[in-house]
Order: sequence, then structure tokens, then C-alpha cells
Amino acid sequence: MQKQLILALILMVSSVDVAQVLYKYKQKTTHDLIVEHGYPAEHYKIETEDGNMLAAFRIPFSHKLQNQNTKRPIVLLQHGLLSSSDVWVVSGPNDSLAFLLSDAGFDVWIGNNRGNEYSKELKKPSWNFSFHEIGYYDLAALIDFALKTSGQEQKSLHYVGHSQGTTVYFTLMSLRPEYNAKIKTAHMLAPVAIMKNIHNECITCAANLIPVNGWMARYFSHKEFGKIIGSRSFSLCFDKECKNVLEKLSSEHSNKTALIESAKISQTGSWKQIFHFLFNYKSGNFQQFDYDTVRNLEVYKAEKPPKYPIEKITSEVHLWYIDNDELVPVDDVIALADRLPKKVLHHIEHPLWAHSDYYLHNEIRKYLNEPIIKIMRQYELDTK
Repeated sequence: MQKQLILALILMVSSVDVAQVLYKYKQKTTHDLIVEHGYPAEHYKIETEDGNMLAAFRIPFSHKLQNQNTKRPIVLLQHGLLSSSDVWVVSGPNDSLAFLLSDAGFDVWIGNNRGNEYSKELKKPSWNFSFHEIGYYDLAALIDFALKTSGQEQKSLHYVGHSQGTTVYFTLMSLRPEYNAKIKTAHMLAPVAIMKNIHNECITCAANLIPVNGWMARYFSHKEFGKIIGSRSFSLCFDKECKNVLEKLSSEHSNKTALIESAKISQTGSWKQIFHFLFNYKSGNFQQFDYDTVRNLEVYKAEKPPKYPIEKITSEVHLWYIDNDELVPVDDVIALADRLPKKVLHHIEHPLWAHSDYYLHNEIRKYLNEPIIKIMRQYELDTK
């Protein structure tokens, strides 16, 4: 109990919009990073069904191909937890997936979920959301808007998500299975759903300190998450368990320039997102948010939250995974694959590859991005 009280005090002090202090040092937006390399860029605001505003960026065509008057298949890219659209362009035009897709002839859309640095126009109560709402509402809105706005009368698109960007995909496609018809191919980079086998010390520590159905979750679930990881107060509390946790998310093969630029991304979101992942880790299930027994009965008509019915996902799902990801163990990926009706497993054959290397690794073009583009192109050829 004493540890929980100390943690609560630290969370209240540390999350006082630290992200905004860091954000003022950031000079380039996703739009800036696209334009500075000569690509056309568009910026949209998209309203969700529940009244929140999202930002999306678009590379409508390639300035190298000058293909604005030809068919350009649509691709939607979605970032991970406490991240933003920046990650898809931060490694530059020779390596970043957004640029490579554009130069391969695709109409590229880059989404942002509610609460991040680009999507802070939130309906009150503003921070009461987890990955559930991001999937159910935000991802649905991004897909519909891209298809409607592209001007090409396309009824489906390709999708790429990283980490939480995969979790929200599983959420939407299982609960609103009609959206599977709007997907050509879906690429899950570090797929996060089942979380039984994680051995990351920081996650284990946090999960033990924040019990399911506890008062801490009830208090913090309606609050904004500031960038406390790496702050002095966080380090004082978790020095043993969480030391070097951020370093473990990238490898020695990360693009150093991209790594520096990605560190400027404002890590904002809801505490409820964090708790939802921790609760699922503790339960071992991919399930909806676990309130307390009374609240669960009100929301779900059951004492325990329902599991996401991922067996209803009928779209073509490609699972990209590695051996050394502390957040996405191989056993959990295989267990997830066993429940998906239409999946293809892609094991990245690289001895040193970490969770953030899906957009930071200095060989992402060879090991990941070109293979993804090849699959998308083959789909387009097969369906002509």
C-alpha cells in the first residue's frame, strides 16, 4: 500500500503536462518532414462518431513519379502508443515507409489517434479513453475519411500499424467486422493483443503496483499521461526495475539521426490506455477495459469484461515479428495467429532488432518496408 501511495504522488506531480515543455523544443511537424524532402503534403482534421477531432497527413502522389493523374492505391499508416505520425517519415525518404510507398505509386495517409500531439481537440470528458475507443472510433473515422476523400472511388485500402496501431486494428475489426471489407492487406508490426509472456521488468513492476479494480486506476483513468518516463521522479521510483527501459526499445542498429528526431515526439495520451494494457497483461486476455465488478456489470452486464472476438477478423492479416522484442514475445504472436482466420506470419531474420526498430532500424528498407510494398503491389496485380 505504501508503494502505491508513493507511486500515486509521483504520477500526480510528474504528469503535469511535462510533454508540453518538451514539445516546445520540437521544430518540425509531420507536414514539415514531408515537405522538406520535396513531397506534396496535405493536412486534414477528421471528426469521429463520438465528437473528437483527429489530425491526418497525406502524401497524395510522388513528385518523382508525377502520378497524380493515375490510379494510386490507398495506404493508411497508424502509429503506436504515446507516439504520432512522425514515426512514419522520421527516417527520411530513402528508408521511411511513407516515402517509399509514395514512390511506389501509393496514395499515403498517416493517422494520429486522439490525445496525441496533433489530435488534442478532445470532447469532454477528454481523457477518458483507451485503445478501445481509438480502435472503435478513431481508426474507423480515418479509414472512412481516406476512402471518401481520395477522390478515386476506392472501396478498400491497405493498412500498416505498429504496436498499439495493431491493437486498435484488432479492436475495430473484431467489434465492427463490416470494416474487414474495407481492407486489402493489413500489416501488423509488433502485433500487440495477447500479452501473457512479457518479461519486461518495468511492465511487471507497474502491473504489480497498480492492481486491477484499484482506486489508482479509477482516479488516473480520466487524466492525461505526461512524459514521465525518463523524468527524475520516475527514475527515483523505478531505478532498479525500469533502468534503461527506453534504450531496450531500440537497438544498436537504429538510425541515429532518426532516433534523435523521434525522441522529440511528444508522448501524450490517456492513463486509461496504459491501464488497459497493464490489465490485459495481468489477465493474459485480449479483453475490454476492466473496471470494478459493479461498473463491469453496468457496462458489460457481466462481472468480467468480454474478450475481443478476433476470430471475426476476416481481412488478410500479415504479422511481422522478431525474436528480441521485450514487449511482443514470439509465443504471444503465435497464440494470436492461431485465432486469426486469415493470417500470414513474417519472422524478421535479424539478430538485433527491437520494438522501435520497425521505423528506426538502419536496414528497415531491406528487411521490412520493401517486403511490405511487394505484398501490396502483388495484391494490386492479382485483383486487376
